[in-house]
Amino acid sequence: MHAAHNPFILYHPAVTLAYLVCVAVFTMAVPQPVYVALSCAGAVACSICVHGVRAGIRRAAWMVPLIAIVALANMLFVSEGATVLFTLAGRAFTLEGLLYGICSGGMLAAMMLWITSCVACVDSADIIELAGRTAPTIALMVTTVMRLIPQLVRRGRAVEATLAATPAAAPRTARERTSAHLRTTSVLMGWSLEESLVRADTMRARGYACGAARTAYRRHRIRRADIVMLVTIALLAALCAPTAAIAVSQYSFYPHPPQLVAWWGYAPYVALVLVPVILSVRWWRICRQMC
Repeated sequence: MHAAHNPFILYHPAVTLAYLVCVAVFTMAVPQPVYVALSCAGAVACSICVHGVRAGIRRAAWMVPLIAIVALANMLFVSEGATVLFTLAGRAFTLEGLLYGICSGGMLAAMMLWITSCVACVDSADIIELAGRTAPTIALMVTTVMRLIPQLVRRGRAVEATLAATPAAAPRTARERTSAHLRTTSVLMGWSLEESLVRADTMRARGYACGAARTAYRRHRIRRADIVMLVTIALLAALCAPTAAIAVSQYSFYPHPPQLVAWWGYAPYVALVLVPVILSVRWWRICRQMC
């Protein structure tokens, strides 16, 4: 799985992994509206940098319905809060429950978009290089999934295209289309189960179950630029940690959320989430100078 443009192309894969860990931790551990909004904006910007403008926006479009579903579900099951929007069947639906649901949905959507964008910047060889010795089983599972999911999607499209090209089997009504989708799923499941047995025998033949220490091919070396980038990410994360703790401690959704104000403490997190954008601009300037 390769990105249209990798902002971390000039650096060791460990830089991409370190950055993903940092943004993932802050995205999931800081349920504060400003931090969630910044994380969503940074995830969308990173997706645009990695996949291009159209593909990046298309990949980020599903964030809106996901946030809406989580927000409505939280408002439906949580009735805490001081501001009642309306009452239905004796149950109060509050503004605070809606806001907390929006914040939770934003955290989930941003997390998923960060993962898809950063994972697109590494391939299976990078995963084996990073975790092949310390966690060989996990590295094998991750690289296998990275290969099988796109392969499964391609095969599903091939099966549906074959059915559509056959006039006698082409679905015409909604019921026939549903039946065709179920048939495609059944074909893909059988295909995958058969190949899983072949893959298991193949890995066993290659000695993955012998218990011996394995070597890993390393095509990257840690350079001075990689160390500088890792230190920069670590410093930004260290600056974000105390300000994020202060922001979380001073903000509560229930019973009534306080008013948000401009604060300098958001600046380190802004710099952290904009790292892919900065690297993309730098790579664009390098390419322009070379041309």
